[in-house]
Amino acid sequence: MGQFDFFSILISMPSILIALTVHEFSHGYVAYQLGDPTAKSMGRLTLNPLAHLDVIGTIALVLFHFGWAKPVPVNPYYFQNPRRDMMWTSLAGPAANFMMAILLGFFCKLVGIHEIFPRSANYDLNGLFQYFIGFTIYINIILGAFNLLPIPPLDGSNILKGLLPPHLAQEYSRISNYGMFILIGLILFGGAILWRFISLFLRLYQFLFAIDFY
Repeated sequence: MGQFDFFSILISMPSILIALTVHEFSHGYVAYQLGDPTAKSMGRLTLNPLAHLDVIGTIALVLFHFGWAKPVPVNPYYFQNPRRDMMWTSLAGPAANFMMAILLGFFCKLVGIHEIFPRSANYDLNGLFQYFIGFTIYINIILGAFNLLPIPPLDGSNILKGLLPPHLAQEYSRISNYGMFILIGLILFGGAILWRFISLFLRLYQFLFAIDFY
């Protein structure tokens, strides 16, 4: 989002809430299907955005396009195969974000939308609709890609642990205590590298659906 005017932020909020809610619900749903009732028992197996909202994380997502929701609680002791099932549970969030972006991409092709400008200041009815659709696609791709980073506590760390041989996964787990510091350092000092990684997903999407975000 280019201009941080109040109206742009206001109309982007539904897109952000949808992306965060779908992401966290999907974690809880897959964990539940794999035998873990923790999210359901704590009222997190819901599409109500208020159940997943983290105020600071949402504000960060609006302003910087990097943010978070309240993590859905998962207890791997309920899983038959904790390493494998934790990997699928973690993958569910980013996968759901990408799936939502893909479905909206097909919708855009169906109705003939070829250019979407999330930064547009055109606030007529058609402009609002395109902004909402475009920003929903945009933020879902960003949220999905960001969470694929193999840095604890992001989903990518559990996905990588599930793919590594057990002895390497154990070694990798040792960085968990430092993961948040690594992540903050990357955001603060490696923003350009981080954005290049996320841009790969945006450019692939633009290529597949012939939709321009900028």
